[in-house]
Amino acid sequence: MTFGEHVFLYCERGTNPELLAEPLNALSNIAFLLAGLAGLQLVLWRPQEQRNGDHFLLPVLVLFIGLGSLSFHLFADQGTELADVVPIFVFMLVYLGFALNRFLGVPPGTTVLLLIGFTAIMAMTGQVQCSDNAISFFEPEMQGAKPCLNGSVFYLPALAAMIIIGLLLHERGHKAAPWVLWAAAIFAVSLTLRSLDLALCDKILIDGRKAGTHFAWHLLNALALFLLLRASLEAGAVPAATAPLGEPAKGEAKPEATPAEAAPAPKPAEALASSGEEAAKESETAGEEEPKAKEEKPKAFFPA
Repeated sequence: MTFGEHVFLYCERGTNPELLAEPLNALSNIAFLLAGLAGLQLVLWRPQEQRNGDHFLLPVLVLFIGLGSLSFHLFADQGTELADVVPIFVFMLVYLGFALNRFLGVPPGTTVLLLIGFTAIMAMTGQVQCSDNAISFFEPEMQGAKPCLNGSVFYLPALAAMIIIGLLLHERGHKAAPWVLWAAAIFAVSLTLRSLDLALCDKILIDGRKAGTHFAWHLLNALALFLLLRASLEAGAVPAATAPLGEPAKGEAKPEATPAEAAPAPKPAEALASSGEEAAKESETAGEEEPKAKEEKPKAFFPA
């Protein structure tokens, strides 16, 4: 297949090669652009010391997702299909590495190994083919075989990763947990709608035209990506539940020490020496006071 050859994958286009054959699928990509711009604005609103290059990279990748998807739903050829898929795959890898390292504290070497494993799993799911009677791997020439779930199996590893990371963050009381879990829930719904695009093609009509459900995948997926961008701003936050024993949680001031706590405790040898000196002083004082008492006593009872 050449880069200029048309690709017909979704209900709204059917087999129409025209530029504007997918108006809903094309226009709904504006949601990705809005999500990316909103994510950039959130980063700019943060204090400068609380943001870094990662926070800017993620929303820029969301903008590329929107532009790549828009080009594919306009031209629908092999070249623009790559422009659609590659930014999505890159975002998944970058965000997964970001979440493992910055949210969960996984060392960089281990993070790289996990990303390699994730890539291998996605490569395998991308080769899953379904026919009326069978499911096969790495057999694209099987008679009547098509990508399972309209190609949505490719995104299942990403959904699983979002759920696992969200639950781990929730267990640790991390501030990013609710954002990631809500993103996973919305992504699950949008993935379902993507899978049903061709199955519901004849039942969803807008102005007499077949619309399908792929445009809804765009809208909900953009919302899920925005929630992930919002979650990324919580990277590095230390939850109170995991603060070291005796140490205040991040953002809490250390209590001021009382004068007794501020003064260093005397060492045992110093304590013994000081107690000995005090005892000697008391004995000397007692010795000085006894003669005085004896001298004053005759004057009191035996006057001259």
